[in-house]
Amino acid sequence: MDTATPAVTVALHDGTRVVAESGQVDARRHGELLLPAVDRVLAEAGVTLDAVTDVAVGVGPGPYTGLRVGLVTAATFGSALSVPVHGLCTLDALAYAAGQTGVEGPFAVATDARRKEVYWARYEDPRTRSGEPSVDRPADIADQLAGLPVVGAGAVLYPDAFPDARGPEHVAAGALAALAAERLAAGDGLLPPQPLYLRRPDAQVPKNYKVVTPK
Repeated sequence: MDTATPAVTVALHDGTRVVAESGQVDARRHGELLLPAVDRVLAEAGVTLDAVTDVAVGVGPGPYTGLRVGLVTAATFGSALSVPVHGLCTLDALAYAAGQTGVEGPFAVATDARRKEVYWARYEDPRTRSGEPSVDRPADIADQLAGLPVVGAGAVLYPDAFPDARGPEHVAAGALAALAAERLAAGDGLLPPQPLYLRRPDAQVPKNYKVVTPK
C-alpha cells in the first residue's frame, strides 16, 4: 500500500504476480479510502486478511498527513497478523512502474511536494536509484535534469522545468508490491517502515502563544 502521493493505492501480490489492485486519486481522503481499498482487493482476490504473509508500504517522501495514514495502517496490520512490515521508497516504486511502461533510463522521478516544490531522485534504470531523494524547487534542479525524461506528477505540474514529462503520474501499489517481492526474493534488504519526510510538517506550534490555565 502507498499513501505518500494523492493516490491511495493497494495491491495483493502472490510472490509471482499482482492478483488484485485498487487505486484512487484524492489528496484529501487518504484515511477514508485506504481500508475500503484493502477490502476490495481482498474480495477481488478471494482471500481474507489472515492470508497475508508480508506487508510492504511506501515510506515517501510525501506530505506528512497522507503518508502517515499508510504507515500506521501497515504497522497495525503487521502487529495484528504478526507478519513483517517492509518499507519501500515511493519514488523507487514509481520508477519501477515507469520501467513497466517502457522508460529505460537514465531518467528522474518527481512528485508534488506542495509549496511549489517537488520530491525527486535520479535513476540509472527503473531498478537503480543514484543518490538520495531530495526536495527542491523545480527551477533549482532544471539544469541538473536537463535532457532527461522526468516521470511523475511533479514533472507534469512544472513543464517549464521538466519539458520531457512522462507517465505514470502517481505510484501504483501493484508496482510497489512487485518491486518489494523482487527484492525479497533476491535477498535484498528493504527499508524500515519509517516515514521519509525530508522536511518539517506544515502544522507548527505558534510562537509566543498565550498559555491559559484554570485558576
